[in-house]
Amino acid sequence: MAKSIQLQETNSAKYKLLHLSWGLIALLFAVAMIGFLSLYSAAGGNVDPWASRHMVRFFVLLSGCLIIALINIRFWYRLAYPIYVLGFLMLLATEIMGQVGMGAQRWINLGIIQIQPSELMKIAVVMALAKYFHSASLEDMRKLSFLIPPAAMVFLPVFLVLAQPDLGTSIMIVCAGVAVFFIAGAPLWIFITGGLATLASIPVAWLFLHDYQKKRVLTFLNPESDPFGSGYHITQSKIAIGSGGLEGKGFLRGTQSQLNFLPEKQTDFIFTLWLEEWGFLGGLILLALNAAIILYGTWIAFNCRHSFGRFMAFGLMVNYSLYVFINIAMVTGAIPVVGVPLPLISYGGTAMMAALISFGLIMSCALHKDSKLPRMI
Repeated sequence: MAKSIQLQETNSAKYKLLHLSWGLIALLFAVAMIGFLSLYSAAGGNVDPWASRHMVRFFVLLSGCLIIALINIRFWYRLAYPIYVLGFLMLLATEIMGQVGMGAQRWINLGIIQIQPSELMKIAVVMALAKYFHSASLEDMRKLSFLIPPAAMVFLPVFLVLAQPDLGTSIMIVCAGVAVFFIAGAPLWIFITGGLATLASIPVAWLFLHDYQKKRVLTFLNPESDPFGSGYHITQSKIAIGSGGLEGKGFLRGTQSQLNFLPEKQTDFIFTLWLEEWGFLGGLILLALNAAIILYGTWIAFNCRHSFGRFMAFGLMVNYSLYVFINIAMVTGAIPVVGVPLPLISYGGTAMMAALISFGLIMSCALHKDSKLPRMI
């Protein structure tokens, strides 16, 4: 009787609201506010057209994030495979009837909004893998036959995303999938073999890259070779970052961004705008906030007592970490430009939707960390 009463209290809406991960929500809000300030500056000190829409989207999607968090984790466990199938069908639909933008066919027009299914597929793959490995034993993880189906879950959507073409998102899906395989206990030889095979396939993969992708790699290796063409983005980004110095030029005083020398300043290169105006110290603050978010989410993952929640939360945090790492490495010239936004800061609805759905699921893991889930796949 006492256990039944305690369970009812735990499942009550009041209990869940009180025990939501409010610290994580505060961190997300702080990052979104940096996005608002950056987009306000990108428009020359105006809330239109980006900053106002950014915050409206954030609050609407944050409401959805909280609803996802309050729903019992068993519901998401049951829907893991259907969500994966839906995401895969949306990728197929993108190939057939998707809209083309900047040379890539990545978007589906739903009338009210346009969505990029590949962004949502990053979540679906992690959820499906988490459910598959939830009931796996150590003996299962040693069987190659057991590991083939989840490998197919990763690479089937990757092939569709590569066809769009979208190399950056494909790499992120693979990396998140590998992370779930790792935490689930896949044998080390799988990762060593996969790594060696990837290295060996690079010369062959180069032949299949599109011309613009090859140009990005060559520009990364020598951006000065075409400073007013393919190397323009990264050259201007480095100039802006360097001119920001330690403390930055001040809010709305970034010359590269305000004089429109910095391209894509509201999307891919928004971190550059932030560094120019707020300097190295401002960059450290943003990195510290993201590090706190990543540590918070990882802590939730490893405190979850059921494998599904632990694997899902960890995989989704790897996704978020990749967003942050790739965008910052890209705009600083550490890796080639691949068009990955900075989550909750760059302007764009689908990326923000994917991030807040992910955090809703992670907070659901935190709220229902003691739930008992079936051991059947």
